Amino acid sequence: MTTNVKTIPLAFGSGILELDMPEKNISSIILPSELKITEEGASLIKKALENPMKSKRLSEIVNPNSRVAIIVSDVTRPTPTAKLLPPLLEELYLGGAKNENITIVFALGLHRNQTEEECRQLVGEEIFEKIRCVQHDRKRCRLLGETSFGTPVEVFEEVVDSDVIISTGTLEFHYYAGYGGGGKSILPGVSSEKSILSFHSFYSKLFEGDPLSGRTDSPARQNIEEAARIAGLDFIINVVLDSKKEIVAAVAGDLIEAHRKGVKVVDSMYKVPVESADAVVVSCGGFPKDINLYQATKSLENATSAVKRGGSIILVAEVSEGIGNKVYECWNRECGAPEDAVKRFKNHFEFGGHKAAIVGRAAKEFKLYLVSKLPETESKNAFFIPAMSIDEALEKVLSENPDAKIHVMPNGGWTLPVKQ
Repeated sequence: MTTNVKTIPLAFGSGILELDMPEKNISSIILPSELKITEEGASLIKKALENPMKSKRLSEIVNPNSRVAIIVSDVTRPTPTAKLLPPLLEELYLGGAKNENITIVFALGLHRNQTEEECRQLVGEEIFEKIRCVQHDRKRCRLLGETSFGTPVEVFEEVVDSDVIISTGTLEFHYYAGYGGGGKSILPGVSSEKSILSFHSFYSKLFEGDPLSGRTDSPARQNIEEAARIAGLDFIINVVLDSKKEIVAAVAGDLIEAHRKGVKVVDSMYKVPVESADAVVVSCGGFPKDINLYQATKSLENATSAVKRGGSIILVAEVSEGIGNKVYECWNRECGAPEDAVKRFKNHFEFGGHKAAIVGRAAKEFKLYLVSKLPETESKNAFFIPAMSIDEALEKVLSENPDAKIHVMPNGGWTLPVKQ
């Protein structure tokens, strides 16, 4: 008897890998409810800027003497900054703002510095030439106060010294902050190392609780928003992207009101009700979500709620830049077993180590396979079973259970399965 096989393309870096799966084993293909694109991204952004939530228009906030800081995402985020900036600048020019008084700040958090080429690509050649662009420097931060969570608000001085602070970004799920976007560009985006570590240290306290992704009520989100208010974040412009990274919605205005409006769009598109299956094959959705293992673990965590305890997860991630964080790398080498990483994290927070603990926690519950360009030893150190191809990983899963029901998540970085 011939078995019908379905071929499913999965993003891998900037390319595609094909998954050939027997149809009898497919439980479902977990896809977002894509919004139909009826309007150009630039037009959506323009409309959002013209109708801000709980805020004046930027053209009414700035004047010809205003020093303006525009915070933009770094290379690890899919934010289409080059599309966001032209309508944003037009709105600023309407209020008399001058190029020489505008600074674009790349929010790096604790990520690596970018090359000049990456900076140029992110903002677009023309804008890079006419407007001053600087990268966040966590050593040049100034203390502005403290949140009720005890997190010091130490912000990059280029941002602090501005009269008007504007934040851009993408609204998507985040394993700790609930969602990206909003005030997250301030904390951790342009904060000091001390502030960022304080912010992240709460995760070890919340680690064993309910998942935080897709929630706006978590202490992490409250901490972010308090810090952003203390820093004086005046205005946000955030976008929601579809799985092809096209803009489907834009929100602007107050850092909380506008953010929550965008969150509703994200939820309607990307929260997908599922019943737990025996296994899941999850692709991050390609670059930049699978640039390194540090970023790719977000897709792994999203996938965990789609699998029965004791089941398998096949993570498909190119990870062209390796592990992506020195501390994470170190913990992977030093923690011999998943339990070691979890225990160590609960006893001692170390930024980067949280990723080892996240994967460790998943490895205690599921069998984890990794299809990537990572050397075998590094995959094993990170608690994954390395596989040369998706077919090889799938074969191993089906050899243990030929009737396994398997979900496929082509956009793991965006999609959040919700148990029915």
